Amino acid sequence: MCLAIPAKIRKITENVAEVESLGVTRKVDISLVPDAKVGDYVIVHAGFAIQIVDKEDAFVTQGYWEEYLEDLSNGVNQDK
Repeated sequence: MCLAIPAKIRKITENVAEVESLGVTRKVDISLVPDAKVGDYVIVHAGFAIQIVDKEDAFVTQGYWEEYLEDLSNGVNQDK
């Protein structure tokens, strides 16, 4: 299964961006989205930013992830 998670770009150094999503900061390659800039939200998959996304869309998707992770921590069965 592939999971792509939206993240906000905090810092860019050449083709590497420091991004933050759901409280986690990591470095990703942004060579696939050359127009990305600090403050943009990008979809991250396998260490690469693969698409720039609208801020509202990023918030909606992050909200779904937060709900899912909360359900997991509360022992809710996700295999329904």
